Amino acid sequence: MFDTLFSYPFLPFFIFLARICDVTLGTLRIIFISKGKHVLAPLFGFIEVFIWITVIGQILEHAGGDVICYLCYAAGYATGSFVGIIVEERLALGTQLIRIYTKKDGAGLMRLLNKNKYGATTFTGEGVEGNVSIVETFVGRKNSQYVQELISSYDASAFYVISDVRSVRRGIFLNHGPSIFSRGRIGK
Repeated sequence: MFDTLFSYPFLPFFIFLARICDVTLGTLRIIFISKGKHVLAPLFGFIEVFIWITVIGQILEHAGGDVICYLCYAAGYATGSFVGIIVEERLALGTQLIRIYTKKDGAGLMRLLNKNKYGATTFTGEGVEGNVSIVETFVGRKNSQYVQELISSYDASAFYVISDVRSVRRGIFLNHGPSIFSRGRIGK
């Protein structure tokens, strides 16, 4: 069976698909490392390297100087990068800090966020154009777009900054959103 899979005309197709898989896993592995997922990152790395070694072995053994196989290798890498980004966006892992600067009453925005089950903190600051209210909220990436819509509905001219957060500890996360890695706890 494997001899058929690793022979022409299947070999270029196998190389292309395998590269998509291993580069996608590599992209996810890097994201898991940045998110502190200490178990998943090495597991994905193991699978990624296993696929890569298998592909390289088959190229060296069966492809020789076949340009089609080399092109499929490169095309699989490029496609795998694209697929990895799409998968990561769909998973939307992690937490984000949204810091909102508004000239309107920050307490009103905080109440709106709280009403929609998002914890928030407000304080005042001074900017170039005078006093501003600053509201901060931590949200799961899956909920970020919805919170941005809430902000715009409250103050269409609000300025906000969104930062990825590696980890959070303690606090109130009313609507942090479900995570495939959560253990059923609210907050940490």
